[in-house]
Amino acid sequence: MSTLTRRNFIGKTAIAISSIAALQKVAGADRSRSDPGPANAGLDGQNPDSIWPPDTDSKSLVQNFKYPFSFANKRTYQGGWSREVTVRELPVSKTLAGVNMRLTAGGVRELHWHTSAEWAIMLYGSARITAIDADGKSFVADVNKNDLWFFPSGIPHSIQGLNPDGCEFMLVFDDGDFSESETVLLSDAMAHLPRGVLSKDFGVGEKAFQNVPKQELFIFQADVPGALEADQKAAAGALGKSPEDFAFRTMEMPPTKQRKGGEVRIVDSRNFKVATTAMAMVTVHPGGLRELHWHPNADEWQYYISGKGRMTVVATGNKARTMDFQEGDVGYVQKTLLHYIEWRICISTKRPSMQYQERRRS
Repeated sequence: MSTLTRRNFIGKTAIAISSIAALQKVAGADRSRSDPGPANAGLDGQNPDSIWPPDTDSKSLVQNFKYPFSFANKRTYQGGWSREVTVRELPVSKTLAGVNMRLTAGGVRELHWHTSAEWAIMLYGSARITAIDADGKSFVADVNKNDLWFFPSGIPHSIQGLNPDGCEFMLVFDDGDFSESETVLLSDAMAHLPRGVLSKDFGVGEKAFQNVPKQELFIFQADVPGALEADQKAAAGALGKSPEDFAFRTMEMPPTKQRKGGEVRIVDSRNFKVATTAMAMVTVHPGGLRELHWHPNADEWQYYISGKGRMTVVATGNKARTMDFQEGDVGYVQKTLLHYIEWRICISTKRPSMQYQERRRS
């Protein structure tokens, strides 16, 4: 046994005290990152960067910029359904709103128009879109997965699902307060007009309007339409077809930019003449990053189509927040705010890419 001296006693005591302090520090750290109370394990698993934010996030939070469409209430009809995410669900989204819609084969979103311009991307299946331009001429076209359409404000249009299983699509509007339940519907407009007025306006007898619906249809089931060419000819009538093309075949264009980490296709008035604002389809490959950037004069509304990712937004006032995204989620970034989108590890042997749509409004 070594001789105990004052000097080595002090030294050994100091070591012991420091070791205890270190153990307490580790134990304290463990306790501070524990969460023994009730939890929603499913949501926690989808949002790890909200449960335990990275150290680079600020303690004072940036306003929430994520909303899952899974939280949105569906309006269901014979022929399909509709749900929306607006400023009411996502308060930061003041300038843009989105509507997700499904139509069965033959299901119709009845002829309508609205004060906001409408961007759309087909997510599934096939549809026939019909529009009447400002000169009263008709446009009829079939659209498929990843195709786009754009209808300016006030342009009447309708959508119908085709065989074999209808369609699903995402609509984005230039107004955060927009609601799909507040559009001008043909059925609703006719129901609010006296038959005598309709008779004079259309030049037919009042009996022709005896079966006009007494309330809006919104979405309804009908027969699957026939050949596209027959519909185009019938719609053209005496005025003829519209010279405007309201549809865009996204995947027929080469990527606007292509890098090892992913690619982007940008669609705006330069390659889609009727569009007044821009849309981008972004694919981030495994391990890839949509680089740090900001938009000087446009808010950005995002819809995540596939895969998983995360985004950090750096706001004014020395604030930053990181949130996780997966398919079906909406993201929103206010103009001038720095952000990036990073691919996240997916539990899959195929390591799928992440794909999302950006819609920008200045």
